Amino acid sequence: MGETRARGRGGRRRGLGGVTATAALLVAAIGVLAGAVRVAGDDGTGGGRSGTGAVEGSRSGSEPSGPASSARPSRPPPGRPGSGAADRLYRYEGAQVVAWLRAHPDDPRRSLIASRIAARPAAVWFTDPRPWAITARVRAVTSRAGDRVPVLVAYAIPNRDCGGPSRGGAPHLAAYARWIERFAAGLGSREVVVILEPDAVALADCLSPGERSRRFAALARAGRVLKRADPAARVYYDGGHSGWHRAERQAAALRRAGAASPAASDGVFTNVSNFHRTATEAAYARRVLAALGGPRGLGAVIDTSRNGNGAPAHGQWCDPAGRRVGRPPTLRTGAARIDAYLWVKLPGESDGCRGRPGTFSPAYAYDLARG
Repeated sequence: MGETRARGRGGRRRGLGGVTATAALLVAAIGVLAGAVRVAGDDGTGGGRSGTGAVEGSRSGSEPSGPASSARPSRPPPGRPGSGAADRLYRYEGAQVVAWLRAHPDDPRRSLIASRIAARPAAVWFTDPRPWAITARVRAVTSRAGDRVPVLVAYAIPNRDCGGPSRGGAPHLAAYARWIERFAAGLGSREVVVILEPDAVALADCLSPGERSRRFAALARAGRVLKRADPAARVYYDGGHSGWHRAERQAAALRRAGAASPAASDGVFTNVSNFHRTATEAAYARRVLAALGGPRGLGAVIDTSRNGNGAPAHGQWCDPAGRRVGRPPTLRTGAARIDAYLWVKLPGESDGCRGRPGTFSPAYAYDLARG
C-alpha cells in the first residue's frame, strides 16, 4: 500500500540538517497522530511506477482490519471542494510511521518525523485481493473518518505492476470485479476520494492488445460501481506523470478506461510515488484533461508527498537520495482544474532499495523530512 512506483520514462514513477523540535511542537504533532497516515493492504506497496508502496506484502503496510461501526453525519454533495476543505482530509492512525513513533520514544529523529510526516493526512492503500476481506477493511477507515475525507487507494488489478516489485493483485478480472464491488460496499455514503489502481493505465503497455482492452473495460466498470455505491465519492484514474507518456497518449488510454465519463470518474491523478514538481504536474494534468474531453468539471489530484526537491537525475525512482516531502495535502488548491494535493505515496515507506517495498524506513523518512 504505500507503494513506491516511479515509472515512466524519465523516472518510472518509482516511475516522492536535523532540527530539534521543542516539547510543545512534539506534543502538538503527537496529538494529530490519531489519524496520521497508514496503509491498508495485504502487502502495502504500490508498484514501482507511481504507487505508494503497497504490493502484495510490500506496498505500504497492513490493511485496516477492524469492523465498521458508527453512523456518520450527513455530508455535502459531491463536486469541487468547498470552503474549509483544506482542513477536512482524514489522518489514518494505522500508519507504519505512527507505529514506529510509538515504539521509539527516545529516537532523536522522532520529533522531526512526527511533525513533518506523521502529522499529515495521507492515503490508505488496499492491496489484499481477497473479496471477502475487503469490505470490512474499507469500512474500518470510512466509518472512523466522520466528517473528514479519507483518501483510499484501490490496488488489486490483475497483473499489478506487470510482475515488478509490487506484483500481485486479483487472479483474474472476474475476481477483480467481485473485489471492486466489495470495496465499494465499504464506502458508506459520505465524501471519500478513491485513487483507482495506480499504474493500471500508464503501465498497460506490458499487456497484449486484448488484455489491455479487457483491463480498460474493467476499470471503466470499477469507476461506475464505486460511484453508484457512494454518489459522494470522487474517483480518479491513473494519469501517470509528466515524465512518462505524452499527455495526448495518456488521455487516449484514459478515455478507453472510462475516465471521461462522469458516471465513473471525477478526473485523473498524477505523480503517484514520483517526484516531479507540483507546477510541472499541474500543467501536465491540464493537458491530459484537455485531450481527454468529457465534462468541464473533471479535475486532477497531484501526489506531492515526495516532490519537494523535484525529480532526481537520470530517472532514478528507487528511494533516491536528496528528495524531500512536498507541499502539505489539501482539498483546496486555488489552481484551475487541480482538485487536491494529496500524499498518496507514504513518505518513508521504501520503494525497495532501503528495505522491502512498502516497509517503513526511519532513515529514509528522516532524510525526506529534513530535505
